[in-house]
Amino acid sequence: MPVPGNLVRKRLFIALVVGLLLFVGLLTRLGYVQLVQGKWLNEKAQDLWTRDIPFEGKRGRILDRNGEVLAYNVSSPSVLAIPAQIKDPSRTARELARILVAPEEKIYRQITKRELIVRLNPYGRKISEDRARAIQDLRLPGITVAEDNKRHYPLGSLAAHVLGFAGIDNQGLAGLELIYDEKLRGTKGRVSFGANAKGERLPGSDDQYTPSEDGMDLVLTLDKNVQAIMEREMDQAMAQYEPDNVLAIAMDPKTGEILGMGSRPTFEPANFRNADPEVYNRNLPIWRTYEPGSTFKIITLAAALEENKVNLKEGFHDPGYIKVAGARLRCWKHGGHGSQSFLEVVENSCNPGFVTLGQRLGKEKLFQYIHKFGFGEKTGIDLSGEAKGILFKPKKVGPVELATTSFGQGVSVTPIQQVTAVAAAVNGGRLMEPRLQKGWKDPESGAVVKKTEPKVKRRVISEETSAQVRSSLESVVAKGTGRRAFIDGYRVGGKTGTAQKVGPDGRYLRNNHIVSFIGVAPMDDPEIVVYVAVDNPKGIQFGGVVAAPIVRNILHDSLRYMKVEKRKKQIPPETTPLTETYVKVPDLIGEEISDLRNSLYDTPLQASGKGKMVINQAPKPGERVKKGTPIRIYLGDK
Repeated sequence: MPVPGNLVRKRLFIALVVGLLLFVGLLTRLGYVQLVQGKWLNEKAQDLWTRDIPFEGKRGRILDRNGEVLAYNVSSPSVLAIPAQIKDPSRTARELARILVAPEEKIYRQITKRELIVRLNPYGRKISEDRARAIQDLRLPGITVAEDNKRHYPLGSLAAHVLGFAGIDNQGLAGLELIYDEKLRGTKGRVSFGANAKGERLPGSDDQYTPSEDGMDLVLTLDKNVQAIMEREMDQAMAQYEPDNVLAIAMDPKTGEILGMGSRPTFEPANFRNADPEVYNRNLPIWRTYEPGSTFKIITLAAALEENKVNLKEGFHDPGYIKVAGARLRCWKHGGHGSQSFLEVVENSCNPGFVTLGQRLGKEKLFQYIHKFGFGEKTGIDLSGEAKGILFKPKKVGPVELATTSFGQGVSVTPIQQVTAVAAAVNGGRLMEPRLQKGWKDPESGAVVKKTEPKVKRRVISEETSAQVRSSLESVVAKGTGRRAFIDGYRVGGKTGTAQKVGPDGRYLRNNHIVSFIGVAPMDDPEIVVYVAVDNPKGIQFGGVVAAPIVRNILHDSLRYMKVEKRKKQIPPETTPLTETYVKVPDLIGEEISDLRNSLYDTPLQASGKGKMVINQAPKPGERVKKGTPIRIYLGDK
């Protein structure tokens, strides 16, 4: 049966409309894919065929306060393998093993892995420039040498616990390297190339280079020279006394800036894997807690003076002990100090005298000042691992606990807390936040990007009280237990400490003490506070005998380096059979060498130069030095 023409036309029209709709839909989809999704699809495609060879940015340097470099990165390339591009794995493994001094079978296993890019770890990581050039010269298919860096510490173990160290992947792992890792690290760069699904390089594809960004340079408050002086003295103490450990801190009391910090035993940051983890994981000046002993008496003194609970001219009698709630608390001196003024109580570090000061204050006031001076809380120093210490809870403070706390027993504090508190006691009464970061510099221009300002946490005592504390501590060094820290012209003040250590059973150990000394100079305008603690020195265990001379040496050389002028006036020193005798240096300039040998038979001379006449000398005429100190003379002719 024939189909009517109009029906045919109708069907053709419908087919045409459907075709047009399909074509328009297809065209619309194509346009959408090309115009709207084109960029996204292109990026996805590039991700599929692009392979990246990453490389690290240069880690920022760490500088001391004067711009001396303490840590920086050196070029140390790494070897990468692209297994799919390696034509002869056996030959490649053999050649790489020869240059890298590595087991051939291990290299072979790595370069034949079913991975896109393989790092030859550990033999191909951070290699020397010579080895890198040797590998590049071989032109082995599928093997590339990528730019890389490793951390270098040019001064070896200097300030090791402060600096910390960085790992093989340029990441900070300890110390300041960890605390400021994000800013020091920078950002990675990469070299990109086209490759097929098998990892084979696409013909005609060009490499694309994305540069890395270097990390910022960190400027510290540390002074390399003060740090070196301090570490020299710690090494000497380790050799002389064979203690379990030694720690030291130097601080600018006006700003809270740490000028030096360290401990012994120590380690090499570049070789930290060869060190005992207990050594590099424990930064003793901020981590260690122990009973402070008599150095804590500075806080009791400052509180009593601020609250007008004592006049330093007031008399006090010490029979050698004091009874508190049935307990007999003894003075360190057998038989006591007898009748003395409260200034002499401070000079002699008399326990019964300080118990009396604590009783006059009462537990609420004494512990109020202990907290105000920063004990029982972290100081906020920019290092990880800081401890808070342990104080008595107010409800558990009875008459005996009040008494023992007043002379530094029964409480547990950190060295950094002690230094920060004593700095506040002598700087006019302001508790500063200790810090190591002085600022940041741009690695390219050297311009200062950020400068860290000193932070005052709170006022703890008045300027007037602080002046009294300074005067008292100067008397301790000139006339009391700190005589061995005396330096002519530098007006040193300080306080000794001999603290008992608590054993595992909770009892005090016998013949095992932490001896310490905290020194400040000059006392009319303090510029440096130095604290040294020696744990269990063999032989004599008194802070005034062991630690005070160490602090003296650090202060003496640091003040000379800092070009601090000597003072013409200071409290004259008293001597005892246990202290050195000080004498004035004679004027030898203009004298003939033959006359000196006859007249100065008991004074050692060190001569240099040629001639018969003394044209210069050191120490200078009129300086006060220990008896027997050699005089260096320089000879010449008129």
